[in-house]
Amino acid sequence: MTTKPHKLLFISTSVGALGTGLGGGVELSLRNIAQEMLRRGHKVQIVTPAGATWNDLPLVEIPGNLQIIAQSQERTDPIIMPENSVLANMWEYARQVQTDYDLIVNFAYDWLPFYLTPFFCCPVAHLVSMGSLSDALDKIIVQTGKNFPGTLAFHTAAQAETFPTLTQPVFYLQSGIDVSLYEFCESPKRQLAWLGRISPEKGLEDGVRVAEITGIPLKIMGKIQDASYWQNILQEYPNAPIEYLGFLSQREMQKIVRECQALLMTHRWVEAFGNVAIEALACGVPVISYRRGGPREIIQDGKTGFLVEPDSVSGLVDGVLNLSTINRDSCRRSVERDFSVTALGDRAEKWFDSILGN
Repeated sequence: MTTKPHKLLFISTSVGALGTGLGGGVELSLRNIAQEMLRRGHKVQIVTPAGATWNDLPLVEIPGNLQIIAQSQERTDPIIMPENSVLANMWEYARQVQTDYDLIVNFAYDWLPFYLTPFFCCPVAHLVSMGSLSDALDKIIVQTGKNFPGTLAFHTAAQAETFPTLTQPVFYLQSGIDVSLYEFCESPKRQLAWLGRISPEKGLEDGVRVAEITGIPLKIMGKIQDASYWQNILQEYPNAPIEYLGFLSQREMQKIVRECQALLMTHRWVEAFGNVAIEALACGVPVISYRRGGPREIIQDGKTGFLVEPDSVSGLVDGVLNLSTINRDSCRRSVERDFSVTALGDRAEKWFDSILGN
């Protein structure tokens, strides 16, 4: 641990209140980093849009209208903020209380926090949660990294590579979970899992096609972010053996996932990391994923799952047919070694220390 505890202000995503699932993997990353920092004796305050369901962490809930999710916009779209923007309101709160903190940590994939960085007297660190999606956001992220070296963190090198003009140094935080919360299962049922936001960039229809081809039931869990997309899948694959279980808590989710033969990751974009991968592996569940983005740095091909050609449903099917070659104990051990919440805390603390000159 650092010799001096830090006073940290975490600013959450502006697309949804914490606990609603609208923030995707950002919610899990923020929760685990916050809990580990508190365990290590640091002071942490979290700023979130109003309506959060978490009651075990120190929250300040800010009212206002939610931000449009970045992945629903085109690269050249202008930066848009709604009237009474919760994003602007959260950062106005941060401005008012900044002298009470050593470091502000931005978890939101939004243009405004990067733009505001030079105007704060308190240093601002940015955990960039997605790959390149917007020309305007790319420009301000690269500019911030150049003007404030060391304040940018990415989950993986695969994610950072999507920003081709980015200069060093940047920090690779990866991710981590409390492995003790995930129960290992040696003997799964004949079923597969798919976990994540239900929206086009997640490619759920490919997982449904695998279920249809193999005849193995697919358990689908996650927030329906695009209802029309979900309805189109149901109409196109009316006979596929799928079951939608909703957006589940971590405890409910891992009860289902651990009894699955594998988790399918069918993303059509560059995943910054892929928290669902390490959650499955912690249960001993192999991951069959497209070789795209963060999962290629998590999954050991042939040992903890399979990395297949992007957008190749036949590759996913081949992975399912070869699951008997994967040792589920190896899946669990890989997370215990590389992606525990302690390892994540070590990396986060090192990043914070480097910014603060400790």
